[in-house]
Amino acid sequence: MFSLIWHYLYSSFLRSWVKWMLRKITGRCELQRICANTIQGAERTMKIEHSLESSRSEILKGSVTISEENVENRADEIMKIKKISTQKDPKFKLSLQICLLQVTGFKKLFVDVENLRKQPFDSSKKQHEDMLIKLWELLMPHIPLESRITKQWGDIGFQGEDPKTDFRGMGMLGLHNLMFFGEHYPETARQTLSQSNHPKMGYSYAIVGINLTEMAYSMLKTGILKTHLYNVVSGAPRMHHFHEFYCYLMYEFNQFWFKEKPASIMEFNYYREQFHKRVKELLLDPNSVLILKAERQ
Repeated sequence: MFSLIWHYLYSSFLRSWVKWMLRKITGRCELQRICANTIQGAERTMKIEHSLESSRSEILKGSVTISEENVENRADEIMKIKKISTQKDPKFKLSLQICLLQVTGFKKLFVDVENLRKQPFDSSKKQHEDMLIKLWELLMPHIPLESRITKQWGDIGFQGEDPKTDFRGMGMLGLHNLMFFGEHYPETARQTLSQSNHPKMGYSYAIVGINLTEMAYSMLKTGILKTHLYNVVSGAPRMHHFHEFYCYLMYEFNQFWFKEKPASIMEFNYYREQFHKRVKELLLDPNSVLILKAERQ
């Protein structure tokens, strides 16, 4: 209760006074102080984002939702409102623009990912069918698929004879993730598939892959993925950056699974949550960079 009262008093009254005092002492506004005292990356961008969202100015507050093409103009507006001179602080504008690109880009990325997640797999669409066949060819290059509806799909970890039913939860996002891993890290993906067929500790490659899509999606939705993306992308995060993070999850989960040596697949939910906690702990570090260190094609 006390912490809530303190937070209310600070955000409503004390914060503005403290900011005013610091500007008088340092000659810099809060945005300038953040850029001057932090290096480019998650720590700086998240502080800039919080500062803008907490501002009483509607222009500053709305800066976190502008479009990418308006970033430079908005940076100029902010500098005008805050009376920041380019001559006195020549590095500020570029630093602010990078932060704005990251913040607004992250929000757009979530919209794009959400739209893909909501798009169901449709067998009547040639593009969807072609992607599914391509996934098989990437993972099983030396074994031809006998037919579209076949038990062979179980060899790459789908549950039934028609994989389309397994994409219901994550929609086309799940297929795009699996495709990206197989296409850009073919050797690593095939090795992961091979290990997933272990006689005692095996798991369903595709089903687990879709499950990890949900994990990556939830981290994007809650915002915890910001630290990683703001550290690896010095601009607006794109869809391929999300796919890259997914590839990291696929590889690392496989390593984690076999290191833990579960008694059976029945323990999947427990170890999935343990892995989830581990990744979230890594992402709490403002310097976190979670990249798959494997040869990329």
